Amino acid sequence: MYVRKNLTLRGILRFSGHHILWLTAYMALVSGLHTIFHDYWVDIPWLPLSIIGTAVAFYVGFKNNQAYDRLWEARKIWGAIVNSSRAWGSAIGGFVTNQFADDHFDKEELYAIKKRLIYRHIGWLYALRCQLLIPTSWEHISQGKHLSRFTEKRMETFGVGLIDDGITMEELHQFLPEDEYERLINYKNTATQIIDQQASDLRELRAAGLIDDFRHMELQKILYDFYIHQGKCERIKKFPLPRQYGGMSVIFVGIFIFLLPFGMVSVFHDLGELLGVWLSVPFSVLVAWIYLMMELVGDYSENPFEGLGNDIPMHSLCRVIEIDLREMLNETELPAGIEPVNGVLM
Repeated sequence: MYVRKNLTLRGILRFSGHHILWLTAYMALVSGLHTIFHDYWVDIPWLPLSIIGTAVAFYVGFKNNQAYDRLWEARKIWGAIVNSSRAWGSAIGGFVTNQFADDHFDKEELYAIKKRLIYRHIGWLYALRCQLLIPTSWEHISQGKHLSRFTEKRMETFGVGLIDDGITMEELHQFLPEDEYERLINYKNTATQIIDQQASDLRELRAAGLIDDFRHMELQKILYDFYIHQGKCERIKKFPLPRQYGGMSVIFVGIFIFLLPFGMVSVFHDLGELLGVWLSVPFSVLVAWIYLMMELVGDYSENPFEGLGNDIPMHSLCRVIEIDLREMLNETELPAGIEPVNGVLM
């Protein structure tokens, strides 16, 4: 996500500058044709064009509202993951004791059990993040060659490292026991199986008397919450904004931009034969660019787990949770928080 207060002019041009080039060329072409073939030119009245523009604005506005809802819902889900993760760490620290055990465990053994449960949960966080970053067929990096290369370049610019993401493998090696890593990593849904492994460990702790029935139920409820959070993320990831809204808005904006200079040049022609016609070019470009930017903002916000600048900062949130949980284990050698790169926090 962008963390600067305002977008810079350089950032805006990097995002949409290439569109200004072709818009200017197209508007200038129409103005030139109007100048040459003015006697044969059919002027488009401004009234129907303004009606089309109003309808397109409403349609794109609806799409942007829905895209924002998806983005904000994804952030709320990850906020709930942060809270549930802290509850998990606190409950493990307070519940796993010798209070109900027939054979007492020493402090080192209890600490090892708590560390295994907390570390495995941190591994679940990074596994979930990795799964949510797997491209779908409707995301930008899965489109044609030009758009795919452009998307990869944007990822590299932000320094996210998602094209060849080695973060997840490194973290899973660190937080999953060696005997579990090879087994869990080969599942189709590793995150789901990690939670299931946590449930198996809780069952063994109950059998050993390290937790009673009540504590077992409470810890299992937190695992159930993790399943709920994961399922909500997967719903957003695997179900796109309906394409009748996402796709048709592009067509409507394209129709409006195509017709815009034909109406604009007619209006500005009244200001003068030559000056008025060419003065229509910058104003046409400005209006077209605004509509195009409205479309692009919604288009790049509807997939909050895509790995681009508008995304939920999952890596940063994973690191925040990791630091909190490891501090609950009284660890002092902790990793640093994730810092923004080029104004983008990932």
